[in-house]
Amino acid sequence: MIGYGIFGFELASLPRDLREDLFLSLASPGWGRRGSAAATIAARLTFENLARSFDGNEALRGVSLDIEPAETVCLLGPSGCGKTTLLRIAAGIERPDTGRVLFNHQEVVGPKTFTPPEKRGVGLMFQDFALFPHLTIIKNVMFGLKNLDSKDAERVALATLERVGLARYAEDYPHILSGGQQQRVALARAIAPRPSIILMDEPFSGLDPRLRDRIREETLAILREMRATSVIVTHQAEEAMRMGDRIAVMRDGKIVQIDTSEEIYNNPSSLFVARIFDEMNEIPCVVKNNEVDTVFGRFPANDLKEGQEAVFGARFLGLAVSKEGTGRAGQVLGRVIDRKFLGGSALLEMAVEQLDLPLKIRLKENSAPNVGDEAYVFVDTDRPLVLAKDD
Repeated sequence: MIGYGIFGFELASLPRDLREDLFLSLASPGWGRRGSAAATIAARLTFENLARSFDGNEALRGVSLDIEPAETVCLLGPSGCGKTTLLRIAAGIERPDTGRVLFNHQEVVGPKTFTPPEKRGVGLMFQDFALFPHLTIIKNVMFGLKNLDSKDAERVALATLERVGLARYAEDYPHILSGGQQQRVALARAIAPRPSIILMDEPFSGLDPRLRDRIREETLAILREMRATSVIVTHQAEEAMRMGDRIAVMRDGKIVQIDTSEEIYNNPSSLFVARIFDEMNEIPCVVKNNEVDTVFGRFPANDLKEGQEAVFGARFLGLAVSKEGTGRAGQVLGRVIDRKFLGGSALLEMAVEQLDLPLKIRLKENSAPNVGDEAYVFVDTDRPLVLAKDD
């Protein structure tokens, strides 16, 4: 089934001379081989206490989120946590059971309000791109420009294809394009009407890793040029950190933490959030006198309660190894039981007498000891993670 495409605002309501200026600005050449995206009037996007259930299963449970104009927010979390449902409600494809959605403080969804998708000024991209196979590339891009006459729509579509580097394929059909090229056509179709809000549902998941990095950076550059408000659904923490001004981490239909990537990485609100952002060794412990006692020494327990079960999180990159020892407190002797080559780095497994499970440590390949070697392990960070045990 072919999904929804994009939904444009009322460009046709502008005087013709203003529209002509807009078309000319779109067609102006930019840097390199591709044109530059014209600026968009970004909208504030606000979700207020949204709830949505399907057959008794709660997909969203009281979600509230305020996104600034021209801000890019990534929705991050595992499958089934409510990310796509929130996106579909913003686009008008789903209706919430309760709650409101506002664009620039104007209600588009509420108890007595429902603005149809085509009148919201929203661009929407799906992970399968949802291109129409029977239409040429330029006709796909023109699909969301129905408020313009055919000549003006063709001009805008061609300028947008030029921006994404695909103008030479304008009269071809989607099946001849690679996955990366189809993704760029889908992006062109979404941005052609100059929407004030762009919604993307895992738009890079179908691309191979090397291509994904390049297309992702190109997409982010276009979004920055457009200055559109953007919401991007992803289940990859690295992608969220690369693209988002802020990241909203979702779990079981709720937002459990929202902040910049650096703040969430360094100060995760829970063990669940910490696990999403990095691999780590989890050492169980108990809070006593506002501290936890671990094999690496005692660490502050932050705001955890006396006697509470906790986890000391030692990230793979947060541990270091020294063959001779450093003489510092908190180092423990271990033996390398496995070593995997990972390009410029090595992943070690080290058995430590005081721990039931081996520690996993990631080091530069040329500094990592070999299997059977003994070495000292110590915490190599000034921000150790002490978090409540996750139920």
